[in-house]
Amino acid sequence: MKKAVFLDRDGVINEDSGYVSKISDFKFINGVFEALRGFKELGYLLIIVTNQSGISRGFYTLDDFEKLNKFMLDEFTKNGVFIDKVYFCPHSPEENCECRKPKAGMILQGLKEFDINPQNSILIGDKISDIEAANAANLGCAYQIGKDGGSLREIYEIIKEKL
Repeated sequence: MKKAVFLDRDGVINEDSGYVSKISDFKFINGVFEALRGFKELGYLLIIVTNQSGISRGFYTLDDFEKLNKFMLDEFTKNGVFIDKVYFCPHSPEENCECRKPKAGMILQGLKEFDINPQNSILIGDKISDIEAANAANLGCAYQIGKDGGSLREIYEIIKEKL
């Protein structure tokens, strides 16, 4: 079975300025490309799991999200990083869906789709809801940016040392 790093988007991959939906507002966090290339070299799939309630709340459209997502994936490709999949939840918290973190729906979908071993997999997020989703999916490890390390790059270094 495969192993994966599940990544939250806003606050982990890019600066979280609140409902990021425009390319002009999307700023990659320093070190993200190097860290994700490193995870790939360690044999991990890279899967993004992101709550995007701004769609349901009317702050931006699904088309806006898809354009920004394409931009992000193109930038990763230009920087030698292949993202295996992006899962997103467009629902607001009030909709009580199964895909919105802290529920594990997006992670469980990735585990099934890619035949991933949850015990050998990791989630990196910036909020407690990310960690709760990882726990609900029985992932082997979860790290909270800022709590377990200052950045994605620092968490990569921690994981690399453990292997």
